[in-house]
Amino acid sequence: MSDARQQALDYAQQNRERFLDDLVKIVAIPSVSMQEEHKDDLVRAAEWLAAHLTKIGMDNVQLLPTGKHPVVFGEWMKAGDGAPTVLIYGHYDVQPVDPLDLWKTKPYEATRQGDLLYGRGTSDMKGQAIATLAAVESIMRTSSLPVNVKWLFEGEEEMGSVSMEAFLPKHKDLFAADFCLNPDAGMIAADKPTITYGLRGLAYFDVFVWGPEHDLHSGLYGGTVHNPAQALIELIAGMHDENGSITLPGFYDPVRPISAEEHADMARLPQNVAFYQEQTGVPQLWGEPNYLPVERVGARPTLEVNGFLSGYTGEGSKTVLPAKAMAKISCRLVPDQTPHEVHKQLLAYMEANAPKTIKWEVKLLNAAPTAITDRDLPAVKSMAQAMETVWGVRPLFKREGGSIPVVSLLQDTVGAESVLFGASLPEDNVHAPNERLHLPTWYKAIDAIIHFFYNLG
Repeated sequence: MSDARQQALDYAQQNRERFLDDLVKIVAIPSVSMQEEHKDDLVRAAEWLAAHLTKIGMDNVQLLPTGKHPVVFGEWMKAGDGAPTVLIYGHYDVQPVDPLDLWKTKPYEATRQGDLLYGRGTSDMKGQAIATLAAVESIMRTSSLPVNVKWLFEGEEEMGSVSMEAFLPKHKDLFAADFCLNPDAGMIAADKPTITYGLRGLAYFDVFVWGPEHDLHSGLYGGTVHNPAQALIELIAGMHDENGSITLPGFYDPVRPISAEEHADMARLPQNVAFYQEQTGVPQLWGEPNYLPVERVGARPTLEVNGFLSGYTGEGSKTVLPAKAMAKISCRLVPDQTPHEVHKQLLAYMEANAPKTIKWEVKLLNAAPTAITDRDLPAVKSMAQAMETVWGVRPLFKREGGSIPVVSLLQDTVGAESVLFGASLPEDNVHAPNERLHLPTWYKAIDAIIHFFYNLG
């Protein structure tokens, strides 16, 4: 191991508590992107990151305006023309903390309990962002980066990166890079380092059904007016068959089959039936019987009801026949599906199956494309080698069930594929009360990023 690499690792070891203090400070900023009341907090978080980039020696640090929250940019381009350029991605926004009464600690006061740090954003993804900053600082303070780096911190990932589609094409030269290091992913377990090479896309809809002009007395009109809630429930129930397959016309036509090699790799993953039952508490799993559970959540498309609203839901009884019903429905997509094609398929399903007794409307709210990274890329191999060095075992490769819109946008606009990894664990309660970060895994992630840069250089 080179002296420079070891010196950077030693620096990271010696400064762990200070890095942790940096994380505590940024967790204290309630940067909830989807709530207007926190608009100023988003700016504060962006300014904090910009100041930190300047402090560790980055150049050309600036806040770039978008349609909503600013993008933080910085760079260090002194490794030479022959060195690769790495775009380091992160997001500084977080999910809302509701329901607040389920938190055991104050969500914006990061609280350490043994090896765990509790607080909103500790795992998703302020902890991951600080890990990249800590790794780069460790190299910069002891030697010099062997690669060129650029930084992109956005403040809208938790609301679908809504400004990125317009923002990135306008700044594609500024963010041009050979590839992107994206730590907004996670590991299967603390002792199982993981690289994510596939992300599902997303199509998110509001579906509305109307019947009478206003709520009706169910005793006077029930049985002669079609209840919109019942009609929508029946329509939703028909969107899956008895095997859990989705019935929208043409839905599976573009779906890329799982290769025998991928199936074998996924069968190696510890995410079996018992794993999912332990993580969720359900008595039995559900879904397409011909696929492994891990394939259903990473390599197969889904259709889920995320919310349903109709009629009276308050205390006591009210015999009402509701005038309307609505549902929020999301589809997770896989290559080569597109959100807009799925929108057409959902419309076709409604047109074919909605009864004449109701009116209806479907609105596409959010769309994110799928993303697949070539596992043979030098950058992916460099990260795999780095993680094996730190954890002592060969990392696992998996396809993630969630979506990170910026990954495909970077592929399309600046031609940069992403290396996806992170210190987040399944039990970290991401997006839920009592979000937490496992600190031993986090410290290992810092070391892995240091090794990654030296492996590249």
